[in-house]
Parts: sequence; C-alpha cells; structure tokens
Amino acid sequence: MKYLVLLFFLVTVLPFSLCGTCFSAQSTIDVPISPDEKQAVRVEVLGEASLTAGKEEEYVIGHGDILGVSIYGEGDMAVSSLAGTTRAGTGTAGETGARPVEDGIAVMLDGRISLQHIGDVEVVGMTLTQLADYLKQLYASIYEDPIVTTTLVQSNSRRYTVMGNVTTPGIFYIDYPLSIVQTIARSGGFNEWANREITVVRENLKSGDEKIFKGNSLRFDYEDFISGKELNRNISIRSGDTIIVH
Repeated sequence: MKYLVLLFFLVTVLPFSLCGTCFSAQSTIDVPISPDEKQAVRVEVLGEASLTAGKEEEYVIGHGDILGVSIYGEGDMAVSSLAGTTRAGTGTAGETGARPVEDGIAVMLDGRISLQHIGDVEVVGMTLTQLADYLKQLYASIYEDPIVTTTLVQSNSRRYTVMGNVTTPGIFYIDYPLSIVQTIARSGGFNEWANREITVVRENLKSGDEKIFKGNSLRFDYEDFISGKELNRNISIRSGDTIIVH
C-alpha cells in the first residue's frame, strides 16, 4: 500500500510542486505538427468529448508575470536571476505578505522584459506562442535558426479581489481554476456578520456571461447553493473579478 501512495505522489503531486504553473511554448516554425493535425488525432482518440474536454484559453502574459526564455544549445536568455527574491502580494493561503519568486525574468510595469543580446522587448498581451515566434525572429539576427522556448514560471498578473464579510479579505492570485465557493474558502470563510449573499462584479464580459450576469454583476446565494439550487451560478473566477460578500 505504501508503494501505491508513493507512486501517486510522484505522478500527481511532485510534477506540480517542481514546475509551478507549467505553461510553455516553442516557436511554431520549430513544431512539425500543425494544430489541425493535433486536433484530428484528438478527435480520433476522444471522439465527441474532444470538443469540450480540457478547453482553456491560451495564457496571455501580463504585468508582474515571471517568464523563462531559452534557446536550444545556448541556454537561458535572462539578463539576471530573480531566484531568492520576493514580491509583495497575497499568497495562496490568503495571507497578505511577500511572495517568493522563482528563477526567471520579471515582466516590468512598462510591459517589457530584458533579454541577453537584444535588450528590452514588449511582451504584455502576447501568448507564450506568440512571444516564442517573435523572439525567434529577433534572435535570428544573432543565431542561425534559433529554437526558442518560452515558459510561464510564475503567474502574478491573474488576480481577483475579495471584499466584505470574510475572515481574510484581500487580493489573491489565480494559480489554478477557482469557483466562487472556493474563493470564499480560500479567504477563510464567512465571518460572523455575513448573510452569505455574494456579488461578483466582472468588468469585461465574454460570450455566455450574459446568461447569468445582470449588467456586469452576478448575485450568488450560498444557502441556495448548499441546498442544491442554481449550481450553475457557482462560476469560475476570472482575472480582475471582484467578489463582494454581504
């Protein structure tokens, strides 16, 4: 039995603890298999489930993110290392304070990162794949046919705010998908004055949001939820959302 537990840890837990957020991309010209070919194989293996299984938008780089940029055969392109430093913010346990920074390149307030040989480049608003394609063209003036890999080492730009009657209100990082109920638990739960009604304010609505949002806000009744009513209102939180606990 102990060997099964150890195997479970090695397969499911250890990879996440070692790689943090674990998003990476390589310049598209260096990937011989096209997206259409990948999708065709996915449909062949998963059938109709492939249309919905694991669908997530590609990560868009934001201010404060920590990135890794490397070139095959040349190594890390960071100008300097961030390892051992900290950045102010709210940790995953909901405790406000310094957040450890992994080794990598910080996206500064002006939206740029500093890289060896090419200096500062603007990256905010790009996906990791777009950045890899962009850097490949820039580094092609220095290296012959460089193979560029970009990695999201630590996500610091995706945040949400919890206000009102919870034990620990504050600004929190989105390190993994979170529902409304999970954000309340992460904030320490309701305090003694809470009536357990929640409002989620979302500035930028996307397709499908209008089904449950009224204007830019959504009302969520926790008592209804634990009674099994309107479970679809326990939505996933997005970056920039404000959760107000009444």
